[in-house]
Amino acid sequence: MNRAAVVMNNFREKAMKIVFMAAACTSIASVALICFFLFTNGVPAIAEIGLGEFICGRIWKPESGMYGIFPMIVGSIYVTAGAIIIGVPLGILTAIYMAEFCGPRTYKVLKPAIDLLSGIPSVVYGFFGLMVIVPAVHRLTGVSGKGVLSASVLLGIMILPTIISVAESALRAVPKNYYEGSLALGATHERSVFKVTLPAAASGVLAGVVLGIGRAIGETMAVIMVAGNQAVIPRSVLGGVRTMTSNIVLEMGYAADLHREALIATAVVLLVFILIINLSFSCLKKGK
Repeated sequence: MNRAAVVMNNFREKAMKIVFMAAACTSIASVALICFFLFTNGVPAIAEIGLGEFICGRIWKPESGMYGIFPMIVGSIYVTAGAIIIGVPLGILTAIYMAEFCGPRTYKVLKPAIDLLSGIPSVVYGFFGLMVIVPAVHRLTGVSGKGVLSASVLLGIMILPTIISVAESALRAVPKNYYEGSLALGATHERSVFKVTLPAAASGVLAGVVLGIGRAIGETMAVIMVAGNQAVIPRSVLGGVRTMTSNIVLEMGYAADLHREALIATAVVLLVFILIINLSFSCLKKGK
């Protein structure tokens, strides 16, 4: 290779390094700007309302100067917990099936179908929930059907593609000699998968779960259509509920002054929830 070619290769490597660095810095700057905007606009509102009244207050009536978001916090936790109970076991078991048990022909059908689920808009999921899940809950329980249960089922379906894709990739990344060594020691295929491969891929599977939880707690449009949007603490899984994201979307269009700042402060609380989830995941990884 002549000198000119070497110089050109070095130039390309440096140029691409700069491009990648710029992309990384842009991503970091975007997150920093979002946090800066939220905190500079939301924290003063929390200070004016009062942290205790804002976080623990049970009444949300902006027209009366009451800005308690505790019912929305509880609502977000309820529907997210329900989505975890429904979606996480189903997602992980599906990922195990696709990575370790699924035949090539079935995989060619199943994989595109799951990828298609991840591309469906939220409003389409919401319409499905409104037309299918809500009437089904109504027939089974006799209540309106719009509430925690319907929202949890819908969110459980929505987080499946994320959990399945990430968990399957983690399972396939486990070295095959782990599995083969287990078989050599006399373990069955199922025991080798669940006792060797799955624990080895635990960090990756957990990452998929965390991403799914992040989508569930941040989902808006679909939840608005099936949750009932009542700013009260639900007494059962059949009760109507309003999440933090729903509260922001429903009222931001006409909010002004302290009302608008209180909605931004709600987004700050939501961001803190997401940060807590990510930090918990990081601690779990370090613990392993």
